[in-house]
Amino acid sequence: MKGLRALCVAIACMSGIACAPLAHAQMLEKKTLSLEAAKKIATAAEAEAARNKWNVVVAIVDDGGQIVYVERMDGTQYGSVDVAIRKARTSSAFRRATKVFEDAVMTGGRTTLLALEGALPLEGGVPLYFEGRIVGAIGVSGATSSQDGQVAKAGADALSQH
Repeated sequence: MKGLRALCVAIACMSGIACAPLAHAQMLEKKTLSLEAAKKIATAAEAEAARNKWNVVVAIVDDGGQIVYVERMDGTQYGSVDVAIRKARTSSAFRRATKVFEDAVMTGGRTTLLALEGALPLEGGVPLYFEGRIVGAIGVSGATSSQDGQVAKAGADALSQH
C-alpha cells in the first residue's frame, strides 16, 4: 500500500497536479486575534461603559465566531451574556456592524433579514479589523442598543490604536 501511495504522489508531482511548492504557494498568511489583544479591547469597552455607569457584557470572538474572551460587569443581567456573544458572532460572520441589520429592519421593513441564520439585528456588534483584514468582532449587551454600540465602538477603536 505504501508503494502505491508513493507511486501516486510521484505521478502527481511529475504531472504538476500536487507538488509541495505549489501547495505552499497557495497558502495564505493570516493574522489572528490574541487573548492579550482581546483583553485590551474588552478593557477599553468596559472603561467606556463604566464612564457612563452602564453595566454590560463584552464578548470578543475571532474571525470564525469562536469565543476568545467574555466579561460580565458586576450587576449585569445574565441574559446579556448570550446576546453579546450573538452580536459578536453576527458581526464577525457578516463582516459589518449589527447596526446595519437593526437599521434595515427598523427603517426599511427588511424583515427578510430576520430569517438569516445567525444574524441578530440589534446594535452592539462591531467587526475588528487589523491591517485591513477582519480578525474578529466585539459584541456588547446590557444597556440600550445605541449604548451597546457606543461601548462596542470604544473597544474596536482600541484595536486600531495598537
